[in-house]
Amino acid sequence: MPVKTTKTRRSAAAGGLDTDRFQELFNRITANVNKVIHGKDDVVRLAVVALASNGHVLFEDVPGVGKSMLARALSLSMHASTNRIQCTPDMLPGDITGSSVIDTSTMKFSFQPGPVFTNILLVDEVNRATPKTQSALLESMAEGNVTIDGVTHPLPKPFVVLATQNPVEQAGTFPLPEAQLDRFLFKLTMGFPDIEAERKVVRGNLVGLEVETTTSVCNAGDILWMRSAVAEVEMTEPVETYLLEIVNATRSESALLMSASPRASIALARASRALAAADGRTRVFPEDVKALLRPILGHRILLTPDAQLRGETVEDVLERIITKTRAPLGVKDVA
Repeated sequence: MPVKTTKTRRSAAAGGLDTDRFQELFNRITANVNKVIHGKDDVVRLAVVALASNGHVLFEDVPGVGKSMLARALSLSMHASTNRIQCTPDMLPGDITGSSVIDTSTMKFSFQPGPVFTNILLVDEVNRATPKTQSALLESMAEGNVTIDGVTHPLPKPFVVLATQNPVEQAGTFPLPEAQLDRFLFKLTMGFPDIEAERKVVRGNLVGLEVETTTSVCNAGDILWMRSAVAEVEMTEPVETYLLEIVNATRSESALLMSASPRASIALARASRALAAADGRTRVFPEDVKALLRPILGHRILLTPDAQLRGETVEDVLERIITKTRAPLGVKDVA
C-alpha cells in the first residue's frame, strides 16, 4: 500500500533533491494510466515506482483482469520505443534477443537485433514460453546487455520489462524459475475490480480498447532523470539497518525453504527511495520499507512443504518477521 505522510520538500535550488519535479512527473504518469485502468490505484502506483527505480514488473493474475492493458498503458505513457512479444511454446531465444544471419551481399554474418532492443518490452504470457526461451531475458534484465556469439550488445536506456503471466496451474504454462523471478523488482496482482470500477471498464471499452486513447506524458529522458533523483534520497543508517534485519530474518525463518538474497536488499532499498520521493520526501521512512515487503519479497521466498501443509502463507511469514523486527523511532524528513 502507498505511504501517506506529511510532505516536506527541498528544491533543487537549495542544493538538494528536486522533489517537486519528481512528484509532478510521478503523478502525471499515474494519472495518465488511471484514465484507462480503473480502481487499481495502488497497483498503478507501484508499477510507476518500479519505472522510477530501474526495476522490471511481473503482473500475475487470471486472464481478463487488465494485466496487459496496464502494461500497455504504462508503455504508451512514455514517448519511447516499445516492442511487444507474445510468448508461445514454440518460441526460440533468438526470437527475443536477435541472432546472427548471413549477409548475402558480403557472405558474412551480421547481428540482427531482436525485439529486446527497445526501451519498454512488453512480454505477454511469459510463462507460456519454454524455460530455455525464458532464460534469454536473464542477461538483459540483470545487466542491460545481450551477448550473442561472444559479442556483448548494450540495450537502450532506460530498459524496462513489463511481463504478464497466468497462474502456473493454468494449462500450457511453464513456471518461471527462481533465478528469473528474482530479476523482477515487483510481482503484482491485479485482482477483480469492484462494481463501479468494472462499470467504467465496460463503458470505456464498448467500441474499442480504451487503452488505445492513451497518449505520452513523459519521455525516456524524464525516466532517466527520475532514476538519478532516486539515488539522492537519503536512507539513514537506522532505517537501513531495519531493512537489512528484515531481509536477514528470512534466512533464519524455519517456515522458509528459500530466503531473500542480497539482490532483494538492493531492490528494497532502491524502491523505498523511489516511494519516498513519490510522496515528496527526501528521506526514507520505515513505513516505506514495510509497504514494499510483499511485492518485493513475496516472489523471492518459498515456503517449506511442512509450512504449506500447516496452511501458512508468505504473508503470514512476512507479518511475523515485521512484528519481531523493531522499527527505528524518530526518523523525520529533512527541511
